[in-house]
Amino acid sequence: MVEIKQLSTQDADFWPQLDALLAWEGVSDDAVNTTVRGILRDVRQRGDAALVEYTNRFDRMQAAGMAELELPSDALQAALERIPAERRAALETAAGRIRAYAEHQKLESWSYTEADGTVLGQKVTPMDRVGLYVPGGKAAYPSSVLMNAIPAKVAGVRELIMVVPTPAGERNDLVLAAAAIAGVDRVFTLGGAQAVAALAFGTETVPQVDKIVGPGNIYVATAKGMVFGAVGIDMIAGPSEILVICDGQTDPDWIAMDLFSQAEHDEDAQAILISPDADFLERVRESIAKLLPEMGRADIIRTSLGSRGALIQVRDLDEAARVADYIAPEHLELSVADPQALAENIHHAGAIFMGRYTAEALGDYCAGPNHVLPTSRTARFSSPLGVYDFQKRSSIIYCSAEGASALGQTAAELAAGEGLSAHARSAAYRVKK
Repeated sequence: MVEIKQLSTQDADFWPQLDALLAWEGVSDDAVNTTVRGILRDVRQRGDAALVEYTNRFDRMQAAGMAELELPSDALQAALERIPAERRAALETAAGRIRAYAEHQKLESWSYTEADGTVLGQKVTPMDRVGLYVPGGKAAYPSSVLMNAIPAKVAGVRELIMVVPTPAGERNDLVLAAAAIAGVDRVFTLGGAQAVAALAFGTETVPQVDKIVGPGNIYVATAKGMVFGAVGIDMIAGPSEILVICDGQTDPDWIAMDLFSQAEHDEDAQAILISPDADFLERVRESIAKLLPEMGRADIIRTSLGSRGALIQVRDLDEAARVADYIAPEHLELSVADPQALAENIHHAGAIFMGRYTAEALGDYCAGPNHVLPTSRTARFSSPLGVYDFQKRSSIIYCSAEGASALGQTAAELAAGEGLSAHARSAAYRVKK
C-alpha cells in the first residue's frame, strides 16, 4: 500500500501543510560546493590536462589526450543508422514537431521612425555558440537532446557543442542519433563539473560557449550556478513535478498512471492530484495501489508518492485553480470537461495539458512544446525553454539632428539633476543654439 497524504482546503492548517509538502532543499552542501569550486578552478587553470585527468578518474576512462574525448563527425550519423528503424522514425517525428513549434517562437527585429526622423528599434541576433549538457552512460535522454538543441538551431546558433559522459566508454546510440537529427556540431565525451567548466571557460580543445543548457546531477547543477555570469545558463532545475486537476469524470487508472509518470523520475519528484470529488480521490488511491506493482520503477514511485505526493480535496474547480496557481507546477493537467474555461483562471504553470486525453508524457517527448520547464514554484516568474532563450536583443537608437536637439535638452536636465556633468554636456553639445 502507498502512503500518500490526503489534504483538504477545509482543514484549518491546509496552507501550512501545503507549504511543507512543497518545500524542497535543492541547495548543494558544503562538500559539493568545495569539490565543484576546485574542479572549476583546476580546469580554468590547466585546461585539457585537467579535463583528461578528471574524465579518467570519474568516468573510468583511459584517455591519453583530448583527441580520444571528441567523437569524430561521422559517429553521430553512424549511431543514427544503427538504431532500429521504428526508433529512428519516432525520433524524427518528435524532432519535426519540436522544430515546427519552435519556428513560431522566433523573435524578429523591429523599428519605428518618429516625426523628427529619430529611429528606435530592437535588433535580434542569435548567440554564436551554445553548450548542451546531456547525462550519459546507461541513462538515455534523447528527448532532452532534441528539446535543447532544436530551439538553438532554429534561433540560428552557429555552433552547438554537446558534452555527454561515457562511463567506462559506454556510449548511447539513441543520444548520439538524436544529436545527429538535431544538428549538433561537435560532441565531447565529458561529464560532471569538469564539462561545465570546459564549456564556460574554454580549453585548448573545447571552445568557450555563450550559454550552457541541459540537465545534470547535483555537481552539474552546482557548477552551472557557479559559472553563471561568465556564461548564461538555462535554469537550475529541481525535481520533476506534475499537478492534475480532475473533476472526477476521468478514468482513475489514467490519473494514477499520469501521477506515476513523474513520480518515477526520482524519489524527490512530486505528484499531486486536486479534485472536488472525495469519492474520486479514493478511487485514484485504489488505482495507485492496484497499478503500482506493475511498474518497473515501483520502489521509486512509492517513495516519491509517500514523501512528496498528495491527494487534495477542494470545494470546486475555481478553488482548484487558486491552489494550482499557488503551487505553480512544472506540469499541469486539466482533466476536466471544459479545460479552456479552467485555463483562463491559471496564471502560473510551466506547461498546461488540456483535457482528458492529453497525457503529460506526450509533452515530454513529441507534442512539440519544450519539456524544459520551470520547477519548484519558479513558474511564477519564468517560462519554458524556447528559441528566445538563444536569441539576444540589442536596442537601436538613431537620432536625427532635430531629434538629438530635443532629446539633448531633456537628457542634459536629468543628468544635471543627478550630478553627472559629463553626461549633461555630452547631450547639450547636440542641442541647437
